[in-house]
Amino acid sequence: MSEIAIHTQKLGKSYDGAVYALHDLSLEIPTGAVFGFLGPNGAGKTTTIKLLSGLLKPTEGSCTVLGIQPEKKPSELHRVCGIVTETARMYGRLTGMENMMFFGQAQGLERRESRQRAEILLKSLDLWDSRDKKLADDSTGMVQRLSLARAMIAKPKLLLLDEPTNGLDRESVLHVNSMILDLARREGVTVFLCTHQLRDAQELCDSFGIVSRGKMLACGDLESLSREVGLSLQARFRLREGKIPDELQRLDDESWGRDIADEEEMPKLISGLVSSGNEIFEAKLVRPSLEDIYSRFVELRGNGK
Repeated sequence: MSEIAIHTQKLGKSYDGAVYALHDLSLEIPTGAVFGFLGPNGAGKTTTIKLLSGLLKPTEGSCTVLGIQPEKKPSELHRVCGIVTETARMYGRLTGMENMMFFGQAQGLERRESRQRAEILLKSLDLWDSRDKKLADDSTGMVQRLSLARAMIAKPKLLLLDEPTNGLDRESVLHVNSMILDLARREGVTVFLCTHQLRDAQELCDSFGIVSRGKMLACGDLESLSREVGLSLQARFRLREGKIPDELQRLDDESWGRDIADEEEMPKLISGLVSSGNEIFEAKLVRPSLEDIYSRFVELRGNGK
Protein backbone atom coordinates (compact mmCIF):
# COMPACT_ATOMS: atom_id res chain seq x y z
CA MET A 1 0.00 0.00 0.00
CA SER A 2 2.80 2.43 -0.86
CA GLU A 3 1.00 4.34 -3.63
CA ILE A 4 -1.27 7.22 -2.71
CA ALA A 5 -4.87 6.92 -3.91
CA ILE A 6 -6.18 10.20 -2.49
CA HIS A 7 -4.13 13.33 -1.85
CA THR A 8 -5.58 16.64 -0.72
CA GLN A 9 -3.68 19.82 0.11
CA LYS A 10 -5.44 22.55 2.11
CA LEU A 11 -8.69 21.66 0.34
CA GLY A 12 -11.62 23.93 1.07
CA LYS A 13 -15.11 24.79 -0.12
CA SER A 14 -17.29 27.83 0.54
CA TYR A 15 -20.75 28.00 -1.00
CA ASP A 16 -21.26 31.71 -0.34
CA GLY A 17 -17.71 33.09 -0.30
CA ALA A 18 -17.81 33.64 3.46
CA VAL A 19 -18.67 30.53 5.46
CA TYR A 20 -16.63 27.40 4.69
CA ALA A 21 -18.33 24.00 4.64
CA LEU A 22 -14.83 22.51 4.48
CA HIS A 23 -11.55 24.23 5.30
CA ASP A 24 -7.86 23.34 5.07
CA LEU A 25 -8.21 19.58 4.55
CA SER A 26 -4.89 17.83 3.95
CA LEU A 27 -4.93 14.05 3.54
CA GLU A 28 -2.91 11.19 2.09
CA ILE A 29 -4.72 7.86 1.80
CA PRO A 30 -2.76 4.83 0.53
CA THR A 31 -4.03 2.53 -2.18
CA GLY A 32 -6.01 -0.35 -0.70
CA ALA A 33 -6.80 1.43 2.57
CA VAL A 34 -10.24 1.64 4.14
CA PHE A 35 -10.40 5.19 5.51
CA GLY A 36 -13.18 6.30 7.84
CA PHE A 37 -14.16 9.98 7.68
CA LEU A 38 -16.12 10.59 10.85
CA GLY A 39 -18.36 13.40 11.97
CA PRO A 40 -21.95 14.49 12.62
CA ASN A 41 -24.33 15.77 9.99
CA GLY A 42 -23.13 19.12 8.70
CA ALA A 43 -19.49 18.47 9.58
CA GLY A 44 -18.29 18.59 5.96
CA LYS A 45 -18.30 14.89 5.05
CA THR A 46 -20.65 15.13 2.06
CA THR A 47 -18.88 18.24 0.76
CA THR A 48 -15.61 16.30 0.88
CA ILE A 49 -17.08 13.39 -1.09
CA LYS A 50 -18.40 15.80 -3.73
CA LEU A 51 -15.01 17.49 -4.05
CA LEU A 52 -13.19 14.16 -4.35
CA SER A 53 -15.62 12.95 -7.00
CA GLY A 54 -15.62 16.15 -9.07
CA LEU A 55 -19.23 16.99 -8.30
CA LEU A 56 -18.01 20.27 -6.76
CA LYS A 57 -15.07 22.53 -7.56
CA PRO A 58 -12.89 23.58 -4.62
CA THR A 59 -12.76 27.17 -3.44
CA GLU A 60 -9.20 26.68 -2.27
CA GLY A 61 -6.49 24.03 -2.25
CA SER A 62 -6.21 20.99 -4.47
CA CYS A 63 -6.82 17.26 -4.64
CA THR A 64 -5.85 14.31 -6.79
CA VAL A 65 -7.74 11.03 -6.80
CA LEU A 66 -6.07 8.04 -8.47
CA GLY A 67 -3.75 10.55 -10.13
CA ILE A 68 -6.68 12.51 -11.58
CA GLN A 69 -7.78 16.06 -10.72
CA PRO A 70 -11.51 15.53 -10.14
CA GLU A 71 -12.68 19.05 -11.01
CA LYS A 72 -10.89 18.88 -14.38
CA LYS A 73 -11.61 15.29 -15.46
CA PRO A 74 -14.68 14.03 -13.56
CA SER A 75 -15.78 11.65 -16.33
CA GLU A 76 -12.36 9.99 -16.42
CA LEU A 77 -12.46 9.56 -12.65
CA HIS A 78 -15.97 8.12 -12.64
CA ARG A 79 -14.86 5.29 -14.94
CA VAL A 80 -12.59 3.95 -12.18
CA CYS A 81 -14.47 5.17 -9.11
CA GLY A 82 -17.76 4.05 -7.57
CA ILE A 83 -19.73 6.72 -5.72
CA VAL A 84 -22.61 6.51 -3.26
CA THR A 85 -24.08 9.85 -2.19
CA GLU A 86 -27.57 11.18 -1.60
CA THR A 87 -27.39 13.03 -4.91
CA ALA A 88 -25.92 10.16 -6.96
CA ARG A 89 -29.38 8.79 -7.57
CA MET A 90 -30.76 6.43 -10.17
CA TYR A 91 -33.78 6.48 -12.44
CA GLY A 92 -37.12 5.79 -10.76
CA ARG A 93 -38.86 4.84 -14.03
CA LEU A 94 -36.30 2.11 -14.74
CA THR A 95 -36.14 -1.27 -13.03
CA GLY A 96 -33.26 -2.31 -10.85
CA MET A 97 -31.74 -4.37 -13.66
CA GLU A 98 -32.23 -1.57 -16.20
CA ASN A 99 -30.48 0.89 -13.88
CA MET A 100 -27.58 -1.50 -13.44
CA MET A 101 -27.29 -2.12 -17.18
CA PHE A 102 -27.43 1.60 -17.94
CA PHE A 103 -24.72 2.57 -15.46
CA GLY A 104 -22.53 -0.38 -16.39
CA GLN A 105 -22.53 0.59 -20.06
CA ALA A 106 -22.13 4.27 -19.17
CA GLN A 107 -18.91 3.29 -17.40
CA GLY A 108 -17.57 1.48 -20.44
CA LEU A 109 -18.71 -2.11 -19.95
CA GLU A 110 -20.05 -4.12 -22.87
CA ARG A 111 -23.73 -5.05 -22.61
CA ARG A 112 -22.99 -8.71 -21.87
CA GLU A 113 -20.48 -7.87 -19.14
CA SER A 114 -22.90 -5.33 -17.64
CA ARG A 115 -25.53 -8.05 -17.45
CA GLN A 116 -23.13 -10.51 -15.83
CA ARG A 117 -21.89 -8.00 -13.25
CA ALA A 118 -25.45 -6.84 -12.51
CA GLU A 119 -26.58 -10.41 -11.89
CA ILE A 120 -23.70 -11.09 -9.49
CA LEU A 121 -24.25 -7.90 -7.50
CA LEU A 122 -28.04 -8.05 -7.38
CA LYS A 123 -27.88 -11.59 -6.05
CA SER A 124 -25.14 -10.70 -3.57
CA LEU A 125 -27.16 -7.80 -2.15
CA ASP A 126 -30.42 -9.79 -2.07
CA LEU A 127 -32.01 -7.73 -4.85
CA TRP A 128 -32.43 -10.40 -7.51
CA ASP A 129 -36.11 -11.09 -6.86
CA SER A 130 -36.94 -7.39 -7.35
CA ARG A 131 -34.71 -6.86 -10.40
CA ASP A 132 -37.69 -6.21 -12.71
CA LYS A 133 -39.44 -3.86 -10.31
CA LYS A 134 -39.36 -0.12 -11.03
CA LEU A 135 -37.07 1.71 -8.67
CA ALA A 136 -39.81 4.20 -7.74
CA ASP A 137 -41.72 1.32 -6.14
CA ASP A 138 -38.78 0.06 -4.04
CA SER A 139 -38.25 0.70 -0.32
CA THR A 140 -35.55 3.07 0.94
CA GLY A 141 -33.40 0.14 2.00
CA MET A 142 -33.65 -1.53 -1.39
CA VAL A 143 -32.77 1.70 -3.20
CA GLN A 144 -29.74 2.13 -0.94
CA ARG A 145 -28.54 -1.41 -1.66
CA LEU A 146 -29.06 -0.87 -5.38
CA SER A 147 -27.03 2.32 -5.15
CA LEU A 148 -24.18 0.28 -3.69
CA ALA A 149 -24.52 -2.32 -6.42
CA ARG A 150 -24.41 0.42 -9.05
CA ALA A 151 -21.25 1.85 -7.50
CA MET A 152 -19.51 -1.52 -7.76
CA ILE A 153 -20.64 -2.60 -11.22
CA ALA A 154 -17.52 -1.58 -13.15
CA LYS A 155 -15.06 -3.07 -10.63
CA PRO A 156 -13.88 0.33 -9.37
CA LYS A 157 -10.42 1.00 -8.00
CA LEU A 158 -11.93 3.39 -5.46
CA LEU A 159 -15.23 3.61 -3.59
CA LEU A 160 -16.41 6.98 -2.26
CA LEU A 161 -19.20 6.13 0.16
CA ASP A 162 -21.35 8.69 1.96
CA GLU A 163 -23.34 6.92 4.71
CA PRO A 164 -23.78 3.80 2.52
CA THR A 165 -25.77 1.82 5.09
CA ASN A 166 -28.39 4.47 5.90
CA GLY A 167 -31.84 2.91 5.83
CA LEU A 168 -30.59 -0.68 6.05
CA ASP A 169 -31.48 -3.22 8.72
CA ARG A 170 -28.68 -4.65 10.84
CA GLU A 171 -28.36 -7.85 8.83
CA SER A 172 -27.99 -5.86 5.60
CA VAL A 173 -25.47 -3.53 7.25
CA LEU A 174 -23.29 -6.47 8.25
CA HIS A 175 -23.51 -7.92 4.75
CA VAL A 176 -22.53 -4.61 3.12
CA ASN A 177 -19.64 -4.20 5.56
CA SER A 178 -18.43 -7.68 4.68
CA MET A 179 -18.52 -6.83 0.98
CA ILE A 180 -16.54 -3.63 1.55
CA LEU A 181 -13.86 -5.50 3.48
CA ASP A 182 -13.69 -8.20 0.83
CA LEU A 183 -13.21 -5.63 -1.93
CA ALA A 184 -10.40 -3.96 0.00
CA ARG A 185 -8.61 -7.09 1.14
CA ARG A 186 -8.96 -9.30 -1.94
CA GLU A 187 -9.09 -6.79 -4.78
CA GLY A 188 -7.11 -3.86 -3.36
CA VAL A 189 -9.99 -1.40 -3.71
CA THR A 190 -9.46 1.84 -1.79
CA VAL A 191 -12.47 2.90 0.29
CA PHE A 192 -13.25 6.41 1.54
CA LEU A 193 -16.12 5.91 3.97
CA CYS A 194 -18.09 8.82 5.43
CA THR A 195 -20.11 7.67 8.40
CA HIS A 196 -21.34 8.46 11.89
CA GLN A 197 -21.69 4.73 12.68
CA LEU A 198 -18.61 4.44 14.87
CA ARG A 199 -18.96 0.77 15.77
CA ASP A 200 -19.02 -0.25 12.12
CA ALA A 201 -16.20 2.14 11.26
CA GLN A 202 -13.96 0.60 13.91
CA GLU A 203 -14.50 -2.87 12.43
CA LEU A 204 -13.98 -1.74 8.84
CA CYS A 205 -11.33 0.95 8.74
CA ASP A 206 -7.54 1.00 8.90
CA SER A 207 -7.38 4.69 9.78
CA PHE A 208 -9.68 7.58 10.50
CA GLY A 209 -10.18 11.30 10.08
CA ILE A 210 -12.37 13.12 12.59
CA VAL A 211 -14.08 16.22 11.22
CA SER A 212 -16.19 18.86 12.95
CA ARG A 213 -17.60 22.13 11.59
CA GLY A 214 -15.66 21.75 8.36
CA LYS A 215 -12.25 21.25 9.98
CA MET A 216 -10.37 18.03 10.56
CA LEU A 217 -9.61 17.56 14.23
CA ALA A 218 -7.29 14.57 13.87
CA CYS A 219 -6.16 11.82 11.52
CA GLY A 220 -4.52 8.46 12.21
CA ASP A 221 -5.06 4.84 13.20
CA LEU A 222 -6.83 3.82 16.39
CA GLU A 223 -3.64 3.51 18.44
CA SER A 224 -2.16 6.87 17.45
CA LEU A 225 -5.47 8.68 17.96
CA SER A 226 -5.94 7.17 21.42
CA ARG A 227 -2.45 8.31 22.43
CA GLU A 228 -3.14 11.79 21.09
CA VAL A 229 -6.03 12.31 23.50
CA GLY A 230 -4.42 10.48 26.41
CA LEU A 231 -6.55 7.33 26.37
CA SER A 232 -4.59 4.28 27.52
CA LEU A 233 -4.72 0.53 27.28
CA GLN A 234 -6.30 -0.96 30.36
CA ALA A 235 -5.29 -4.26 31.95
CA ARG A 236 -8.29 -5.98 33.56
CA PHE A 237 -8.34 -9.03 35.81
CA ARG A 238 -10.88 -11.26 37.49
CA LEU A 239 -9.24 -12.63 40.63
CA ARG A 240 -9.79 -14.83 43.60
CA GLU A 241 -8.52 -12.28 46.03
CA GLY A 242 -5.14 -12.62 47.67
CA LYS A 243 -2.97 -9.62 48.40
CA ILE A 244 -4.02 -7.20 45.68
CA PRO A 245 -1.15 -4.95 44.51
CA ASP A 246 -1.66 -1.29 45.39
CA GLU A 247 -1.41 -0.21 41.75
CA LEU A 248 -4.62 -2.05 40.81
CA GLN A 249 -8.00 -0.39 41.25
CA ARG A 250 -11.29 -2.15 41.79
CA LEU A 251 -13.43 -1.60 38.71
CA ASP A 252 -16.54 -3.48 39.84
CA ASP A 253 -17.53 -6.40 42.07
CA GLU A 254 -15.65 -8.89 39.91
CA SER A 255 -12.71 -7.09 38.33
CA TRP A 256 -9.58 -5.07 39.03
CA GLY A 257 -7.51 -3.04 36.61
CA ARG A 258 -5.09 -0.26 35.76
CA ASP A 259 -3.99 1.77 32.76
CA ILE A 260 -0.79 0.60 31.07
CA ALA A 261 1.48 2.21 28.49
CA ASP A 262 1.80 -0.83 26.22
CA GLU A 263 1.21 -4.57 25.97
CA GLU A 264 4.67 -5.38 27.36
CA GLU A 265 3.52 -4.41 30.86
CA MET A 266 0.93 -7.19 30.94
CA PRO A 267 3.26 -10.17 31.68
CA LYS A 268 4.87 -8.25 34.57
CA LEU A 269 1.47 -7.51 36.08
CA ILE A 270 0.38 -11.12 35.78
CA SER A 271 3.63 -12.34 37.35
CA GLY A 272 3.21 -9.91 40.25
CA LEU A 273 -0.36 -11.03 40.90
CA VAL A 274 0.59 -14.71 40.90
CA SER A 275 3.55 -14.02 43.22
CA SER A 276 1.16 -12.30 45.63
CA GLY A 277 -0.94 -15.46 45.85
CA ASN A 278 -3.76 -14.39 43.55
CA GLU A 279 -5.62 -16.89 41.42
CA ILE A 280 -6.36 -15.27 38.05
CA PHE A 281 -9.61 -16.32 36.42
CA GLU A 282 -9.30 -13.89 33.51
CA ALA A 283 -6.75 -11.40 32.21
CA LYS A 284 -7.40 -9.14 29.24
CA LEU A 285 -6.32 -5.94 27.54
CA VAL A 286 -9.07 -3.42 26.87
CA ARG A 287 -8.33 -0.88 24.17
CA PRO A 288 -10.11 2.47 23.88
CA SER A 289 -12.99 2.21 21.44
CA LEU A 290 -13.40 4.52 18.48
CA GLU A 291 -16.44 5.96 20.23
CA ASP A 292 -14.30 6.80 23.30
CA ILE A 293 -11.65 8.42 21.11
CA TYR A 294 -14.16 10.35 18.99
CA SER A 295 -15.96 11.71 22.06
CA ARG A 296 -12.68 12.85 23.59
CA PHE A 297 -11.58 14.65 20.42
CA VAL A 298 -14.90 16.46 20.10
CA GLU A 299 -14.76 17.38 23.79
CA LEU A 300 -11.20 18.72 23.54
CA ARG A 301 -11.16 20.27 20.08
CA GLY A 302 -14.66 20.41 18.69
CA ASN A 303 -15.23 23.83 20.23
CA GLY A 304 -11.88 25.22 19.19
CA LYS A 305 -9.95 24.17 22.29
